[in-house]
Amino acid sequence: MKYIRLSFFLLSLVVLVIASFYFWIQTSMNSQIEHEKSATYITIEQGSSANQILHVLEENQIIEGTLAPKLYLRFLEKNVQLEAGDYLFPSPTSPKEALNKLKNGRRRSKMLTIPEGWTRFEIAKRLVAQFPAVPVLTEKEVLKLMDNSELIREFDPQATNLEGYLYPTTYDLEIGTHPKEVITKMVQQFKSTWQSDWDNSVKKTGRTKREIVTIASLIENETKVDKERAIIASVIYNRLDQRIPLGIDATNVYIAKLLNRWDGIIHKSDVEIDHPYNTRKIQGLPPGPICSPSKSALEAALHPEITNYIYYVLDVKAGDGSHNFYSTAAGFARGKAEYQKWLAKQRSN
Repeated sequence: MKYIRLSFFLLSLVVLVIASFYFWIQTSMNSQIEHEKSATYITIEQGSSANQILHVLEENQIIEGTLAPKLYLRFLEKNVQLEAGDYLFPSPTSPKEALNKLKNGRRRSKMLTIPEGWTRFEIAKRLVAQFPAVPVLTEKEVLKLMDNSELIREFDPQATNLEGYLYPTTYDLEIGTHPKEVITKMVQQFKSTWQSDWDNSVKKTGRTKREIVTIASLIENETKVDKERAIIASVIYNRLDQRIPLGIDATNVYIAKLLNRWDGIIHKSDVEIDHPYNTRKIQGLPPGPICSPSKSALEAALHPEITNYIYYVLDVKAGDGSHNFYSTAAGFARGKAEYQKWLAKQRSN
């Protein structure tokens, strides 16, 4: 009986010790630690052992000691592989969060922002500036990479380049990423943004996917006010149905960029040029997208408002970039006169 009690006591002691050990490790590993290195990349060299990595973290005050993390890795996370790379650790952070970050080794990264409505020409310029290749690529060479229409062939068999399919958003990319990889990621982002049920919406419009992206790119250039994008879409569809030229100046800007002569001003020659993208002269849509449209522009192209509008003019009284819409030439003339009066006043100030 004495031995049974002793055995029970020892067993209870062991359980208590294990429970206390587990509680201490969990508490230590989940404790939030403030540090001053949140904006500094911590480099973990290739081939570093777990102990060496923990010492680097301790030296940089990401963790307050190595004992708990060592025991954690030894007994609770035996198969964790800590990777070399450059890491940013937010403040505060816990030892457990720090080790979790080290599981996914990565090099130093930077943000790449592609604004909505940019053409491939602006995108190429930014890629050359922010993600220079080795050997160095020129803007012309990066644009050539954007001619790889195979990336979008399944979606748009007619594509001759990636205009319209380089999705505009902010990307977190490793420093040194080659422009070719960035371009591929942008197209992948476009594909993931395109929702499967949109295919049915495309069929209902009677248009092709390419035409929808083209219409979305026109909408993107015509307004940045989300609530009126579907109304702008209705004007485009109404004009197409009535065989009225779209007359969208953004296409003339695009022509100037295609011809490498855009200087920030639409010239008379840009308006009068005979060109398949000149929507002042052609009936119907231009041959393809003229910029990278956002999700909201794509949704507007797929789901236009039902209206009888065929004109719109900037609403100078609202001052928020929105427009007034008209179904008659007379109404449009009055709105245009008001806009031109306002514009003349702006230029004189």
